Amino acid sequence: MSDFSSSTITIDAPISEVGATLFAIAAYPEWSGAFKKVDVLATDDQGRATKAKLTVDAGAVKDVVTLDFDWSAAPDKVTFTLDDANILTKMDGAYLLKNLGGDTTSVTYELSVGLSMPIPAMMIAKQEKSTIDTALKQLKEHIEG
Repeated sequence: MSDFSSSTITIDAPISEVGATLFAIAAYPEWSGAFKKVDVLATDDQGRATKAKLTVDAGAVKDVVTLDFDWSAAPDKVTFTLDDANILTKMDGAYLLKNLGGDTTSVTYELSVGLSMPIPAMMIAKQEKSTIDTALKQLKEHIEG
């Protein structure tokens, strides 16, 4: 994916546990400080969110966004794209999971955002990177305890 910021973290847990946490979109507020509320609007035949409305508070970015989730590459990857928002014009990304053997999983988070107000690309990239790093740290702390 081009023009995406990304980071990777290693979590000491089986890929099935990491995936279950990441793929439970409605439970994001339980472990991610960036999401204050999640309403699942549509699900697929496996009960996974395909459309959800999320209240986001990621530092400088505060918005209510509706995201579409694509599970076609699951369980190794889930992608999301922005459907609707108040100030964001783009919020696309993905979580990629890789089994590193035993009970160790690598998680890569890719994110690209756009805002309806003029903000330098360098500042947007810095916010993306901060959001990604915080999310991965919170995911690791939630799973590893």
